[in-house]
Amino acid sequence: MRFLSRKGRRVLRMAAWALVAGSNVAVRPSLWGIALTQLLAFARRDWFARPPYLPVPDMRYLRFRMETVYGNGDVMPPTRDLLEYLHWCRTQRQLWL
Repeated sequence: MRFLSRKGRRVLRMAAWALVAGSNVAVRPSLWGIALTQLLAFARRDWFARPPYLPVPDMRYLRFRMETVYGNGDVMPPTRDLLEYLHWCRTQRQLWL
Protein backbone atom coordinates (compact mmCIF):
# COMPACT_ATOMS: atom_id res chain seq x y z
CA MET A 1 0.00 0.00 0.00
CA ARG A 2 3.01 2.29 -0.13
CA PHE A 3 1.99 3.47 -3.58
CA LEU A 4 -1.15 5.11 -2.14
CA SER A 5 -1.07 8.55 -0.57
CA ARG A 6 -2.22 9.05 3.01
CA LYS A 7 -5.55 10.35 1.72
CA GLY A 8 -5.83 7.38 -0.66
CA ARG A 9 -5.25 4.92 2.18
CA ARG A 10 -7.85 6.71 4.30
CA VAL A 11 -10.41 6.56 1.47
CA LEU A 12 -9.65 2.87 0.90
CA ARG A 13 -10.08 2.11 4.61
CA MET A 14 -13.34 4.06 4.63
CA ALA A 15 -14.62 2.14 1.59
CA ALA A 16 -13.73 -1.19 3.24
CA TRP A 17 -15.47 -0.11 6.45
CA ALA A 18 -18.55 1.03 4.48
CA LEU A 19 -18.73 -2.38 2.79
CA VAL A 20 -18.58 -4.23 6.11
CA ALA A 21 -20.98 -1.82 7.82
CA GLY A 22 -23.36 -1.90 4.86
CA SER A 23 -23.45 -5.68 4.88
CA ASN A 24 -24.23 -5.64 8.60
CA VAL A 25 -27.12 -3.24 8.02
CA ALA A 26 -28.28 -5.19 4.94
CA VAL A 27 -29.08 -8.27 7.04
CA ARG A 28 -31.24 -6.17 9.38
CA PRO A 29 -34.27 -4.98 7.36
CA SER A 30 -35.65 -3.18 10.40
CA LEU A 31 -32.74 -0.71 10.12
CA TRP A 32 -32.92 -0.04 6.37
CA GLY A 33 -35.19 2.98 6.61
CA ILE A 34 -33.33 4.75 9.38
CA ALA A 35 -29.95 3.92 7.77
CA LEU A 36 -31.06 5.58 4.52
CA THR A 37 -32.45 8.55 6.43
CA GLN A 38 -29.18 9.03 8.32
CA LEU A 39 -27.08 8.56 5.19
CA LEU A 40 -28.99 11.36 3.48
CA ALA A 41 -28.86 13.53 6.61
CA PHE A 42 -25.05 13.33 6.71
CA ALA A 43 -24.53 13.64 2.93
CA ARG A 44 -22.93 16.73 1.47
CA ARG A 45 -25.52 19.22 0.24
CA ASP A 46 -24.21 19.11 -3.31
CA TRP A 47 -23.46 15.37 -3.48
CA PHE A 48 -25.21 15.04 -6.84
CA ALA A 49 -23.03 17.74 -8.43
CA ARG A 50 -19.53 16.52 -7.45
CA PRO A 51 -17.71 13.23 -7.77
CA PRO A 52 -18.23 10.51 -6.61
CA TYR A 53 -21.91 11.49 -7.15
CA LEU A 54 -22.96 9.48 -4.10
CA PRO A 55 -24.68 10.72 -0.94
CA VAL A 56 -21.62 10.33 1.26
CA PRO A 57 -20.52 12.66 4.07
CA ASP A 58 -17.62 15.03 3.60
CA MET A 59 -14.39 13.37 4.76
CA ARG A 60 -13.45 16.42 6.84
CA TYR A 61 -16.74 16.12 8.72
CA LEU A 62 -16.22 12.40 9.30
CA ARG A 63 -12.72 13.03 10.64
CA PHE A 64 -14.12 15.68 12.99
CA ARG A 65 -16.83 13.30 14.24
CA MET A 66 -14.34 10.46 14.79
CA GLU A 67 -12.05 12.86 16.64
CA THR A 68 -14.85 13.97 18.97
CA VAL A 69 -16.15 10.45 19.60
CA TYR A 70 -12.99 8.31 19.64
CA GLY A 71 -10.21 10.87 20.10
CA ASN A 72 -8.62 10.09 16.74
CA GLY A 73 -9.81 11.32 13.36
CA ASP A 74 -8.41 8.31 11.52
CA VAL A 75 -10.38 5.69 13.48
CA MET A 76 -13.10 3.67 11.80
CA PRO A 77 -15.87 2.98 14.32
CA PRO A 78 -16.75 -0.59 15.25
CA THR A 79 -19.78 -1.86 13.34
CA ARG A 80 -21.44 -2.52 16.69
CA ASP A 81 -21.35 1.23 17.38
CA LEU A 82 -23.02 1.94 14.04
CA LEU A 83 -25.80 -0.56 14.74
CA GLU A 84 -26.35 0.86 18.23
CA TYR A 85 -26.45 4.38 16.77
CA LEU A 86 -29.07 3.36 14.18
CA HIS A 87 -31.21 1.71 16.88
CA TRP A 88 -30.93 4.88 18.95
CA CYS A 89 -31.90 7.09 15.97
CA ARG A 90 -34.93 4.91 15.27
CA THR A 91 -36.01 5.07 18.91
CA GLN A 92 -35.59 8.86 19.00
CA ARG A 93 -37.65 9.30 15.84
CA GLN A 94 -40.41 7.12 17.27
CA LEU A 95 -40.52 9.29 20.38
CA TRP A 96 -41.02 12.42 18.25
CA LEU A 97 -43.69 10.97 15.97
